[in-house]
Amino acid sequence: MTSTPPPSPEAADESADEEFLRLDRQICFSLHAASRAFNSVYRVALKDLGLTYPQYLVMLVLWEHGALPVKRLGEHLRLDSGTLSPLLKRLEAAGLVRRERSAEDERSVRIHLTEEGAGLKRLAVAVPRRIAAATGFELAEIMDLQARLDRLTGALDSAALEETPGCA
Repeated sequence: MTSTPPPSPEAADESADEEFLRLDRQICFSLHAASRAFNSVYRVALKDLGLTYPQYLVMLVLWEHGALPVKRLGEHLRLDSGTLSPLLKRLEAAGLVRRERSAEDERSVRIHLTEEGAGLKRLAVAVPRRIAAATGFELAEIMDLQARLDRLTGALDSAALEETPGCA
């Protein structure tokens, strides 16, 4: 009976590399899948408010900070003005926000909540509870996960800056 020779170090490395390239080993895919699942739950939770998930995020920032220039709103949401502008137009058409050009700098547009937009906050209070319940997590687990994701985002932002030419 002949024995099978052990795999070469190169073959072992190749096998480990292939294992590492499995879809279920990719943290980015796990985050993507979780994000899509969240969007599905939010779609149902936000139906009564008449908001999409991105519109809800805009409203959260305005409820928290009040009127803001589009640029600041985009910074809070990590969105550029090209992505934000259509959202704001739809919110304005729905009567929830109003856009106002700055008298000092006509390039700057400030976003204000309307009375209806401010009033929607009372209904929105139920949304985070519905989302938390859908996760099946305890509050401490949710807070721990959020802290870890914030830390992950910070690390990835730093890594991206290091990789960007001309940035230090």
